[in-house]
Amino acid sequence: MENNIFELQYAIDTFYFLICGALVMWMAAGFSMLEGGLVRAKNTTEILTKNIALYSISCIMYMVCGYMIMYDGGLFLAGIAGGDTLVQDALAASTENGFGGDSVYADASDFFFQVVFVATAMSVVSGAVAERMKLWAFLAFAVVMTGFIYPMEGSWTWNGDAVFGLYTLGDLGFSDFAGSGIVHMAGASAALAGVLLLGPRKGKFRADGSIGAIPGANLPLAALGTLILWMGWFGFNGGSVLKLGDIASANSVAMVFLNTNTAAAGGLVAALLLARAMFGKGDLTMALNGALAGLVVITAEPSTPTPLVATLFGAAGGILVVLSIVFFDKIKIDDPVGAISVHGVCGLLGLMVVPITNSEVSFSGQAIGALTIFAWVFVTSLIVWGLLKVVFGIRVSEEEEVEGVDLGECGMEAYPEFTSGGSRRSMS
Repeated sequence: MENNIFELQYAIDTFYFLICGALVMWMAAGFSMLEGGLVRAKNTTEILTKNIALYSISCIMYMVCGYMIMYDGGLFLAGIAGGDTLVQDALAASTENGFGGDSVYADASDFFFQVVFVATAMSVVSGAVAERMKLWAFLAFAVVMTGFIYPMEGSWTWNGDAVFGLYTLGDLGFSDFAGSGIVHMAGASAALAGVLLLGPRKGKFRADGSIGAIPGANLPLAALGTLILWMGWFGFNGGSVLKLGDIASANSVAMVFLNTNTAAAGGLVAALLLARAMFGKGDLTMALNGALAGLVVITAEPSTPTPLVATLFGAAGGILVVLSIVFFDKIKIDDPVGAISVHGVCGLLGLMVVPITNSEVSFSGQAIGALTIFAWVFVTSLIVWGLLKVVFGIRVSEEEEVEGVDLGECGMEAYPEFTSGGSRRSMS
């Protein structure tokens, strides 16, 4: 009887992990649609290529070496593990996994759930460097980011390893439930390093000090992408409970889903209202980023707030993201989709509000953890971007940027009937 119960729990938890992982994988579509909608028509094919390629690179690099680095050899080293342990041995194996704790599920489902998180971190980078970065320089960085930079900081956080043997974040009171800092702020830190070396798009910041508006080509696509991300986030946060097969876990999952949803709603409404107050109009792009900001904020701890508090946390993110986007424009840091503000600034906010509802976490531990993640990812990314810039170059030529990177980098356009390049070819 006990063995039958264990087998049922094993099956339920494994299936739940896989379904949540599939939801997070679907966020790749959300990032693709969001970024494809917020760039200009002449740059759409290239940004879509980046997103689908980075996902594939993430899966390969995390299998080859990332999982091993993050979990001290892990259970899925270099694809050698061709299956799972016997059910009778599964509980013992899972207790040795720092991420899984006392949960019971197939080893392969654990790997699958985590690899889609790696891809999410890398997806943050693609939007921030859009419309002027070379495709192959970006993909080369993706190899290093997903195979080494992210797994290293993941080993210090979710696996509990000491940071360069000096201090352990968990002992300092650090906690990041589903990755406001570990995933989102890490991705934004890498993006910031790239943007600083890359420079702004042509025409964004004018000689007279004014800021040129560069609207996206397809706002319906951007809205669809946001809704896909919103849906995928239920797997992102809900799956981080790590199990479903008992009453306490089921209740926790339900609360995480509820808080994730209401934080996004709070973020969107707050951003929309602030944009109306600041700009006199209901800015759709700010509303979309407000929803994403709320989701990023609640990701650090979606299980302990009440739904009302989660809504307020999300609203704080919605307000902060609008102010952050305006601030980065003022200091001439060009981020076409607001990724650094959404995932970086609001990722930091998410970490810092955790102690408000979780008494086991300290503000100092959160601050040290945030600084550790940012310093590691930003500095290593700056070095990698710098090497790529010296060796290969990371920015397309001015001519390619004006014509559109679709033709220069991919040789095809997403909307050939509507762009100037397509018109020229049709007349020739």
